[in-house]
Amino acid sequence: VQLLESGGGLVQAGGSLNLSCVASGTFSSVITMRWYRQAPGKERELAAGIAASGRTRYADSVKGRFTISRDNAKNTAYLQMDNLEPEDTAVYYCSVPLMGTDYWGAGTQVTVSS
Repeated sequence: VQLLESGGGLVQAGGSLNLSCVASGTFSSVITMRWYRQAPGKERELAAGIAASGRTRYADSVKGRFTISRDNAKNTAYLQMDNLEPEDTAVYYCSVPLMGTDYWGAGTQVTVSS
């Protein structure tokens, strides 16, 4: 499984970004996809996830501001991030758990200026 993230960048506080993660490789048509983030000096944390069923989960810190969605036909997950805060500055990673292995993308940098 290969994961390619895009959509990161520099934005002012209060702004928005939309991240994309395209999954390719050999797997069933619908898979769980997650977005993690790692800020400088901090541990990697789960920001949002979407199951094959479409069920979603969010970290408390992003609830009401981030929305995860997917396009099954394109094997793509999205993370719409609104009302961004400087504390959201991090490298955002896409991850797919499959057959006991966690696959990761290279990450995309999100920087929010105050």
